[in-house]
Amino acid sequence: MRTRAVELVLVGVLLFGLTVAGSALVAPDRSTPAATDGTQRTTLVGSQGGGPGWHQYGSVYLLNGSEEEWREASADSYFDVQRLPDGRVLAGFMDGGYTECGPYDSPCAYTGFRIIDPDADGGPTVVEEYGFPVRTESNSEIHDAEPLPDGGFAMTDMDHERILIVEDGAVTWTWNASTLYDAPEDPTRTDWLHINDIDRIGEDRFLVSVRNANQLVIVERTDDGGSEVVEIINEDAEGSSDASCTSGGQLRDTDGDGDVRCGDPAILDHQHNPQWLGDGAVLVADSDNDRVVELHRNASGDWEIVWVVSAVDGRSLHWPRDADRLENGHTLITDTLNKRVVEIDENGSTVWTYPTERIPYEADRVPREFQGTERDLPLATSDGVASNPETAGESGVPVLSTLVVGVRAVAPWAPVWFSETQVALTLVSLALVFAGGAVSLRNRLGV
Repeated sequence: MRTRAVELVLVGVLLFGLTVAGSALVAPDRSTPAATDGTQRTTLVGSQGGGPGWHQYGSVYLLNGSEEEWREASADSYFDVQRLPDGRVLAGFMDGGYTECGPYDSPCAYTGFRIIDPDADGGPTVVEEYGFPVRTESNSEIHDAEPLPDGGFAMTDMDHERILIVEDGAVTWTWNASTLYDAPEDPTRTDWLHINDIDRIGEDRFLVSVRNANQLVIVERTDDGGSEVVEIINEDAEGSSDASCTSGGQLRDTDGDGDVRCGDPAILDHQHNPQWLGDGAVLVADSDNDRVVELHRNASGDWEIVWVVSAVDGRSLHWPRDADRLENGHTLITDTLNKRVVEIDENGSTVWTYPTERIPYEADRVPREFQGTERDLPLATSDGVASNPETAGESGVPVLSTLVVGVRAVAPWAPVWFSETQVALTLVSLALVFAGGAVSLRNRLGV
């Protein structure tokens, strides 16, 4: 029996060793290829960081090609970032340690937006901040803020599930998602809708990403100061399954009509950072489908996938959270769990890639035109990448995929090739080691 116990432990250790060594040997190269097309690639990155709850080591940094020019790292997490016309940087943030906490115990976490001056004396410095206390760091962040022509800011609020406009530090307009979706009694106590992005796409018109509903909503501020939902992208089809939106305590049927407003997960599944390309076209990081899609409004008024990318440089995308169409027709993708930012051309070929040290949230190529205005950017061509719009990206095995996300959160230094297969083999290795230990313990106890 002692021999059997030793054998089980040795097999477990050997399997783990072979898993790590073999996976490292066949892992794709993460080095940055030299771009030879003469393009000046200046890229602003918002990094959520990593660690427990993904709220440690956050930063905003600027890349010149693949060389870091500056970094500001005073928040636990940073999210959407963009350079303002005056050269300063606007960034959504989450940070702890605040003492003025309103209804919550001190110290507490704040979320909001910050303005960073990269040219300040002493290095990049936060020179302005708007924020408010939240009940918990988890799923309560301000992921996005957008500058408005009049000097105010439009922003998302995942804590109260709304969008709002802030002018001179005061809220001057809101749209509450409870006017469209069945609301829980207190949205601050649950990750209900996870509204994670807002873009101004026209005069008083905003494109809003409602992640947990698999939908993009176009909201218009009316002349009387109210609001109106003028279009829903990936509208709920009658009789369709709501399972992807109701699992894990997300959407719920609080009005008792037997239905919630949930979009088709084969079109969008818990997306991030849609980019309006012009009337009738939007580019979206389709996160839980592990792909980037371009949607067009067809002649019937429905939205359909016309272009999709699920792998870059031979590696499947893993929970991408941002995709930007550039003026030259290329696409800049933030591939979060692969810890990289990549640029591809119209045919999906890699033009540039940057492996990030920690978990990136969003990347923005600067200078960027069309900022704060309706965009008119290149659309995908018919012979572009991807091609079967009916096929969703690789989403992996649900439990193993969740464990991979956990690994990324607790150990952001873990290699990106440590994915579902490696997690499964590691669990088998641990089971063998524990089985050997159990056999040895029984022998000692004489059982």
